[in-house]
Amino acid sequence: MSISKLFLYDAPSVPEIKINDLAEFIQKQTGINTEVRQEFLRHFHAKEKTFQQLASCRIFNPYIPFERHKPTVEETTFEEQSETTDSASDNIILYDGFEIQNIFRDIIPDSESSVDKFHLIFTTRLTCSYDYNDYRYHGRVVICSNPAIISTTGMIEAPAKPRDYYLQIYKKILHGLNLDTIKQEFKGRFLEYYDERISLVTRGYALQAMFYYLTGSPFCESRKCMLYNAHWQEDLLYAQIEIGKLCDQHQNILDNL
Repeated sequence: MSISKLFLYDAPSVPEIKINDLAEFIQKQTGINTEVRQEFLRHFHAKEKTFQQLASCRIFNPYIPFERHKPTVEETTFEEQSETTDSASDNIILYDGFEIQNIFRDIIPDSESSVDKFHLIFTTRLTCSYDYNDYRYHGRVVICSNPAIISTTGMIEAPAKPRDYYLQIYKKILHGLNLDTIKQEFKGRFLEYYDERISLVTRGYALQAMFYYLTGSPFCESRKCMLYNAHWQEDLLYAQIEIGKLCDQHQNILDNL
């Protein structure tokens, strides 16, 4: 498997991605010709039917496998506006990531669907997948294959914050105290909305999506590698920012590819 062209689709409401810098990084790191495009659905002039389909992918009960939802007019309108409005929301909506991927795949024209053309799509939608080990949905940052999807909301919400963070919340709730000070107390130890570090973290997730497509193996067991599959925010920040490079093994694999 090889990639001759990579198409990178922006999420305009998350300028912290710094999409042009990311494209430059990918091209320098991999040598693959990378083209930046506007938001995926805008680029392909999606119709109302597509937004209805996206709304139908919403998850209302995280403990049961996917059941298609019949969307309302309001939900369809929300989908049409979601990538161009503020991504930070108090009411986070869950979506089945693989259902969204199927919708996106059907939109890509045949002329750009050959196996050597790779599509990497950023979205603010929180993509999830159902895990039959514990019978529930979990938030995912990356939905792999082609097209691959990276959820910017997933970067914030999927990897867990430090254990002490949750203990402090529990204690303050028990004592009826204000929770506003907790984020300030733990500031810097996890990603937040509008966080400038998002631009660095996206690099590792982009490489994970590409390694999956090229090798079938997107992750590394070492925390000292950008391919580390971090389940905790602190591990994510360590691998992507403090280390910020591939381990020798995966760099060699990339060089050979």
